[in-house]
Amino acid sequence: MNSTIERIKSLKKEKNAIILAHSYQNIEIDKVADFVGDSLYLSQKAKETEAEIIVFAGVYFMAQTAKIISPEKKVLLPNLNAGCLMADMINSRQMAEFKAKNPNIPVVCYINSTAEVKSQCDICCTSSNAVEIVRSLNSPKVLFVPDANLGKYVESQLNGVEVITYEGCCPVHDDVTIKNIDDARAKYPKAKVLIHPECRPEVSSKGDYIGSTSGIIEYVKNSSDKQFVIVTEKGVAERLRRDYPDKEFVLISEKMLCESMKLTTLDEILNSLENEINEITLDEDVRKRSANCIERMLKVSK
Repeated sequence: MNSTIERIKSLKKEKNAIILAHSYQNIEIDKVADFVGDSLYLSQKAKETEAEIIVFAGVYFMAQTAKIISPEKKVLLPNLNAGCLMADMINSRQMAEFKAKNPNIPVVCYINSTAEVKSQCDICCTSSNAVEIVRSLNSPKVLFVPDANLGKYVESQLNGVEVITYEGCCPVHDDVTIKNIDDARAKYPKAKVLIHPECRPEVSSKGDYIGSTSGIIEYVKNSSDKQFVIVTEKGVAERLRRDYPDKEFVLISEKMLCESMKLTTLDEILNSLENEINEITLDEDVRKRSANCIERMLKVSK
C-alpha cells in the first residue's frame, strides 16, 4: 500500500493533479487526497483549483459536477461503476414531466443528480446550503428534486414556503427508523444524536442536531460532549473516530453504508492517474446549462 501511495503522490506533482475525496470514501483514500469533504466543499475546490487534472474519489455525479464547473480540466473518476441510487431515481424525461405538472415554479435540484437533470433546473443545492438556497429564491412555492426527505426538511425550516418534492431518496438514509433513534437514546442516554437531513422528516426531527456531513463534523469539533450517535454514512463515523480519539462515536446502524462510495480503491486511483483513463465528458449544451445551475448556487454560498 505504501508504494502505491508514494507513486500517487509523485504522479500528482508530475502531472499537476489533485485528488478530491468525499467523506464517505474508504478512509485510506485520505492518505492521498488533497481535499476531503462534502459535496459543497469539493465543488468549491474543483472550481478554485489551478491543477490540470482532477481525480475524483467519489461517485459519478460528483465527477460530472467538477467537469461542469471546470470544463478546461481533465476530470477522472477512478471507478466508473461508482454511481448514486438517488441520482438514478430521476432522468431527463422525468424531470421535464415533473416541471410540466408544476409550471412556472422555480426548480431546485440537489447536487445528487445528473448533469442532464441539473440542466433543466434553476439552481443547485447541497445538504449544507439547501435552506439558504431555497430562501434566496423568495418564492412561495419551490420544486425540489430528487430528494423528498431533504426537500421536506427545508420546508420545515422556512415559514410560508411550500416545497413540492419529487419522490426520490437516498436508500441508506431513508432506511433509518424512529425506533432506531429511540433505541439509541435508550442505550446511550447522554449521547448527542446527529442526523443527516436525507433521513425521513420524522426521524430527523428527533435529532439534537440536523445537518450535512460537514455540519455534523463541525458540530463535534465545537462540542464539549463526549458521546455521539452518528446518523449518516459510516465513513463519517470512521473519520470522527480517527480525528477525535477522546470522544465516542456510535453509528446508528452498520447498514449505513454507501456501497458505491466504497468502490474506489488506491489501486484504481493510481491506474486512473497514471494512464489518465475514465475521463468525464459531457455534451457542451448540457454542460453550459447545468453550469448556470451550479454557478448560481456558488454565488449564494460563497
